[in-house]
Amino acid sequence: MNIIIVGCGKVGKTLAEQLNEAGNNITVIDQDPDKLSAVTDRCDVMGIVGNGVTRAVLEEAGIADANLLIAVTGSDERNLLCCLLAKKAGQRCETIARVRSPQYSEDAPYLRRELGLAMVINPEYAAALEIARVLRFPSAIKIDTFVKGRIELLKFKLPEDSPLAGMAVRDIAPKLHCDVLVCTVERDDEAFIASGDFTFRGRDVISIIAEPKSAYTFFRKINYKASPVHSALIAGGGEIGHYLSIMLLRAGIDVTLIEKDEVRAEMLSEEMPDATVIHADATDQDILMQESIDKAGAFVALTNIDEENILLSLFARSVSRAKLVTKINRIDFDNVIGRLDLDTVIYPKNITAEIIVRYVRAMKNTIGSNVETLYQLIKGKVEAAEFLVREGSPVIGRPLAELDFREGVLVAAIVRGRKVIRPRGSDVIQDGDSVVIVSNHLGLHDITDVLR
Repeated sequence: MNIIIVGCGKVGKTLAEQLNEAGNNITVIDQDPDKLSAVTDRCDVMGIVGNGVTRAVLEEAGIADANLLIAVTGSDERNLLCCLLAKKAGQRCETIARVRSPQYSEDAPYLRRELGLAMVINPEYAAALEIARVLRFPSAIKIDTFVKGRIELLKFKLPEDSPLAGMAVRDIAPKLHCDVLVCTVERDDEAFIASGDFTFRGRDVISIIAEPKSAYTFFRKINYKASPVHSALIAGGGEIGHYLSIMLLRAGIDVTLIEKDEVRAEMLSEEMPDATVIHADATDQDILMQESIDKAGAFVALTNIDEENILLSLFARSVSRAKLVTKINRIDFDNVIGRLDLDTVIYPKNITAEIIVRYVRAMKNTIGSNVETLYQLIKGKVEAAEFLVREGSPVIGRPLAELDFREGVLVAAIVRGRKVIRPRGSDVIQDGDSVVIVSNHLGLHDITDVLR
């Protein structure tokens, strides 16, 4: 596909790298030559220095032959105008705009419809949604959903004294009587797609797929907290904190929010009368103790400084048993951050990029199937994809045991109507099924890509 990305910030850079790796032809536009060269020096992409909100620059970038334009500059208005120009100048160009301001959030469906946009994405809202999902199930580090929430993929870390330590994957069902499927295990720097004889160790990071009810049963049996949190202390009243507070209040969770800026704190207090909004510096340990961080069900660090968020979460870990969520903006040191005991780490830039990459992958649908949902389960190593199988696919009508799957492929679930099938060798995929595939082969576009 021919894709134009306008804006070379962290999201634009991440998109350029991931979409280029997937075999697309990428052209990146930015007015800052240094930002542009940081992308073109690292990826095999074309770079154009200029204003992407001008017809001349878009034409130079090849808008006439582009399949998709993604506008991720720092201005919502520029992104929307860029998409509007692209729709007028391009013959068959779909458009995606990043729109971050809360004042536009309620108008997103209207903007998408009236401007003919393929997608309007709000990174802060998407990040808040992911945090809220995790707080509903605090045992998990991360939760992804398939088939409109019918199936959940949950990632969690085993304590050293976990009942699972020393147990093999195949023993979970007979010993715990839980209907869950273990997909992957991360151990140090290694990633495994779990086989039946794989044995767990303490500190393993495990991903399972299950229906929500089965997941609750599983976590209770391995002595994990499975109930939603009842209170949350949030450090930082920016847009993510604002969106998250509203979501948690609607879910019946008590919210205390600490905001350093007095004007911002007053505005938040007026907009959210049911929340407790404190005008204070969240890095003051005395303030945190006064607001009962030691008794909070969850602590969410959402300041604008990554180092502050890390230190705040480590302090919370030392004084409480709260569920920890830490926002990180810089994505260059994620391997180092992953070694810290921070529980759930949220990267808003990565969330935005994942959503857009998922849409691009879906644009490449073939006759026999299409990508409905896509997640990076282990960054750069394992993906989980949901395919909707349609008439004409060669995987239909044959038992799974007879299909010649590539090594490193796991058929994690088959959903047929309201029925969730835990796949076995005798099961057969039918027209209209949703099939969840976990694979270490990245960039799957069609379900047949999992076959040899």
